[in-house]
Amino acid sequence: MIRIWAKVVKKDKILKQTVYEREGTTDYSMFFDYLREICEQLDVPTPVLIKTHLFNYAKYNSVKFFQADFVEPISFDKLVLENAFI
Repeated sequence: MIRIWAKVVKKDKILKQTVYEREGTTDYSMFFDYLREICEQLDVPTPVLIKTHLFNYAKYNSVKFFQADFVEPISFDKLVLENAFI
């Protein structure tokens, strides 16, 4: 099972959060789909996903998306995804 804890953070305070769950094992080729579904749940724009984001999640079990990672303007400082099985 895949469990990802997603947090929308502004000034070091969590504005919104959700735990995304899906059956199966972590498939990094499907990570954008996970990200898109998480952003829909949180009602925030979907950021651009690059290899560095995938590497950070795979290596450190966490990835942060800042304003530069979004095409649209955002009203928060960062979107943080963490592996919830740590």
